[in-house]
Amino acid sequence: MKLLGIDPGLRNTGWGIISSDGNRLTYVSDGVVKSDAKLSLAERLVQLHDGLAQIIEEFQPEEAAVEETFVNVNPASTLKLGQARGIALFVPSKFGLPVAEYSPNLVKKSLVGSGHAAKEQVQMMINTLLPGCNFQSADSADALAIAICHAHHRGSASYQAQIQSKVMEAAK
Repeated sequence: MKLLGIDPGLRNTGWGIISSDGNRLTYVSDGVVKSDAKLSLAERLVQLHDGLAQIIEEFQPEEAAVEETFVNVNPASTLKLGQARGIALFVPSKFGLPVAEYSPNLVKKSLVGSGHAAKEQVQMMINTLLPGCNFQSADSADALAIAICHAHHRGSASYQAQIQSKVMEAAK
């Protein structure tokens, strides 16, 4: 099963795809969808939408996971990040993929064992869990970490209840 991890950002949205077969994880691909800071906010969001849609069409993942937003000191930055995160949730959902959400602390704890692990520790674990992976950037490394976290938690009762709830809502 291919899993797409997304690390939302207005300037750079990281993405990473892994394959999960039981406990075996395999690196597939990663990268960054960039938006042009010279464009309007609406045009930048379209760039993120189109980039994520192209990735989903190319790699055909079966599920997606997105990192939850943390609140910045700057409210304007938090709002912009929230809008990029909305695109990151919308696009896979529009393609019919179940979309899970994970806090940054849970992602770190799932990979390293500590919710306050440094980025370097997370990146080292990505390289350990996905041999041969040579992620393109810190943003795509974060997205791969989100995908790995999802692979570890997707069988949990709470995740299955979340999916069942969405199925029931869609049936109405």
